[in-house]
Amino acid sequence: MNLKQLSELLELSQTTVSRALNGYPEVNEKTRRRVLEAAQQHGYKPNSNARKLATGRAGSIGYVLPVGRNVDLDPHFVEFLSGMGEHAMMRDVDLSLTPASYERESEAYRRIAASRSVDGVYLSSMRSDEKRIGLVRELRLPFLAHGRAQLPSDGYACVDIDNEGAFHDAARLLLQLGHQRLAYINGDMEFAFAVHRLNGVKRAMAAYGVPMDRLAHHSAAMNEENGYRIAMTLFGETSPATRPTGVLSASMFTTLGVVRALTHLGLSLPDDVSIITHDDVFPFLKPERFSVPLTTTRSSIRAAGARICERLVDIISGVETDPVQEIWPVELIVRASTGPAPAERRIVRKRPAEAAE
Repeated sequence: MNLKQLSELLELSQTTVSRALNGYPEVNEKTRRRVLEAAQQHGYKPNSNARKLATGRAGSIGYVLPVGRNVDLDPHFVEFLSGMGEHAMMRDVDLSLTPASYERESEAYRRIAASRSVDGVYLSSMRSDEKRIGLVRELRLPFLAHGRAQLPSDGYACVDIDNEGAFHDAARLLLQLGHQRLAYINGDMEFAFAVHRLNGVKRAMAAYGVPMDRLAHHSAAMNEENGYRIAMTLFGETSPATRPTGVLSASMFTTLGVVRALTHLGLSLPDDVSIITHDDVFPFLKPERFSVPLTTTRSSIRAAGARICERLVDIISGVETDPVQEIWPVELIVRASTGPAPAERRIVRKRPAEAAE
């Protein structure tokens, strides 16, 4: 199908259809979506060279991919990229990856800007003190962030989940169940999401009057090996009287290792230990299919990838102009891995007003 046929089908002018396909802001959102859906349904593909000449755009969005001996391409990124790719295909946009080590990251962004090989970039794995925001602004590269930095805290467009709220609610559930000694196996504290989640746990403990020395906090890359190693330390090298009864885990992959360690030590869920983990909604790793179904905080990382692609294309085309920080609420799904704290180790405390409301 060519442009003329698509225009006749939609009963719109060729100019309107072309502008809708290329994201011009003067085309209203309802018309733009109608055109995009019809183009996908009928297999219309614009001539990419002609489009680039007409719009002055590369038709591509970019990402600087961290590489190096100490960098693992984990399943979180792959799932995120899948969601982004699905939406990019709908918008007829290419994805461009530029590999770079952490030390040469700024060079990669400067090279991208100079070559005009992409129309915009997305930033992920937001660090607590995020230097890339100032850099891409200096280079006049349109951008969207996946996550929020500690600094700067606002003034830029992003998509994020309520990490602090999610882990506040998770910790509060364990405290409501009588758990007074908690462990939190967190992600790398270099990244802002890990700081936000820890803040949520601390806020819940403060509301219940539980001292912070009853929180065993560990920070590491989110994988099965680290989950197993940390859990073996927490439960294999600590006396039953002082070890945690409630565990919070930043990732399903970390939790795989935690569950393996508990099984190795002969501890059961939730009689000996209660666990709450974060579920990014992986199709191949479902919390309800564990031997004991896991209580989780849940938010789809694939959906986040699709949304970031959608918004970045709108930013590039001028449809979106304000630096909106879009924060998604996170579900708490209660399953069988959480239960009351072991009676002989439970310390009864007055329920705080916050929890009673």
